[in-house]
Amino acid sequence: MSDDVPTPHPKIAITVGDVAGIGPEIVLKCVSSAKITEFCTPILYGPQAVLERVANQLGLPIPAVVDLPLANIDALIPGQFSADTGRASFAAVCAAIDSTLNQQTAAIVTGPIQKEAWHDAGIEFPGHTELLASRTGTDDFSMMLTSDSISCVLATIHIPLADVPTTLTTEGILRAIRMAADALQRRLKRPPRIAVCGLNPHAGENGLFSHGEEARIIQPAIDRARREGHDVVGPLPPDTAFTPAMRSNFNVYVCMYHDQGLIPLKALAFDDAVNVTLGLPIVRTSVDHGTAMDLAWKGVANHASMMSAIRMAADLCSR
Repeated sequence: MSDDVPTPHPKIAITVGDVAGIGPEIVLKCVSSAKITEFCTPILYGPQAVLERVANQLGLPIPAVVDLPLANIDALIPGQFSADTGRASFAAVCAAIDSTLNQQTAAIVTGPIQKEAWHDAGIEFPGHTELLASRTGTDDFSMMLTSDSISCVLATIHIPLADVPTTLTTEGILRAIRMAADALQRRLKRPPRIAVCGLNPHAGENGLFSHGEEARIIQPAIDRARREGHDVVGPLPPDTAFTPAMRSNFNVYVCMYHDQGLIPLKALAFDDAVNVTLGLPIVRTSVDHGTAMDLAWKGVANHASMMSAIRMAADLCSR
């Protein structure tokens, strides 16, 4: 085959998220952009009737959709999620996962869900990441939030803050370091420099402000990662780890809990950061924001993060 023959664009399964929120608007804005066809073929997963309603309201074109109907559609009110909208967003993600596992699509990009709606619908999973891990049979996985200015991999994900100290393990932190190293190695084409945050104020101050988590749990993971050849620094005091001077020294942070990583990331890159699930046998990216129910269907939602997520998914498919 000639080198001049173009490579077909990957088919990307895009779930619309909770239809009561901004998900329908941002995915419709993305797929109506001429830019998207330069790098992928988008396929939307969600209730077609709702997408048609939003498209007509906002003056956007109506694309082809893998229709997963919404029950009680006449009761749908923009900005008001329900068990029905939760069931619909869950069904869309499950269908997109199956499509990608069956290689009908090359990757998944997920729109924002309302976790309370999943709970109201009796769905046992707290979020996308745990559902993806379960349906793909993945035990070792991590969440990475990434942008041009900062990347963070989480050692624990959606658990109460009070449970973090007892959930953290040396093995779990080591897995997060390894996944961070692998993801950034593929992205940068060179070994990354990894910062590992401490759990406590001042990284525990040698036990003064901790119960010894840094010495007992975090430091052994760092030591093992170094013996494996990874360039790792830490545990760093979290309050100074993300300053401009510190960020210039590192390519990725391993954070001990959800908000430790997501607060600096969203402060620096709210509009263009992307959520990537590491460790899966398939590519999955997502927006890094929520459903913004107060902005639903008003035509004002920013779709930059969704476009970045779609572009990154297409890019990861080619690696």
